Amino acid sequence: MSATTILTSTETPSAQNILRLFPEINTHLGPTRSAAQDADLAGYDDEQIRLMDEVCIVLDDNDLPIGSASKKTCHLMDNINKGLLHRAFSVFLFDSQNRLLLQQRATEKITFPDMWTNTCCSHPLGVPTETGSTLEAAVAGAKRAAQRKLNHELGIKAHQVPLDKFDFLTRIHYKAASDGKWGEHEIDYILFIKADVDLDVNPNEVQDTIYTSPDELKQMFKEDKLSFTPWFKLICQTMLFEWWEHLDSGLEKYKGETQIRRL
Repeated sequence: MSATTILTSTETPSAQNILRLFPEINTHLGPTRSAAQDADLAGYDDEQIRLMDEVCIVLDDNDLPIGSASKKTCHLMDNINKGLLHRAFSVFLFDSQNRLLLQQRATEKITFPDMWTNTCCSHPLGVPTETGSTLEAAVAGAKRAAQRKLNHELGIKAHQVPLDKFDFLTRIHYKAASDGKWGEHEIDYILFIKADVDLDVNPNEVQDTIYTSPDELKQMFKEDKLSFTPWFKLICQTMLFEWWEHLDSGLEKYKGETQIRRL
């Protein structure tokens, strides 16, 4: 399999293929390792360590799946600097007053702890229902993953965020370091949804939430004591406020963008 091989939406990319394409990356395949067995994860929260075994979709620069690798493998800066790129999604959930739901990531998070960000940010997994090589299939997989993670992180039930209510806007390709060891290198699917929801926050994922207006969010950015995830800042600095302004009228012209935005 070459780096340009296209997988169908029903195929699960092979983790072994990543070792052929990126022979120098640091990867551990197999069962979950405890902190005592894995120096990279020593000292972190046990549940967050377990989640590092989730399988992410590894991509080429055109968003085509070329394999799969653990969340840990995909988020080590050493591997990112060798070209490892994976698929992600970012949900922006607005209530009936057009306020955006933000979350502050838990202190237990391994990457970007304690930072404020959009409603939910995570990854489609390397499983048939969330993997896709065509844009249509990949968007469908990202929406399913979004519904799954909104429940996991914020306790939002699927019936309050039905798949057909998510709007796909665009994809952004960015790279950002969390610290010297961890970071992100993603093609991120931007999903909007308007819904009034009930929250049952998972404290291992989220330490705080807030609904904010555009002006309130701009004021938050001015507060030195607050920190924000790099992808959220990039989206805010480019298109978020324009999209937000057209949430109820004119958003159609921003939906379904086929070009990848390189930020």
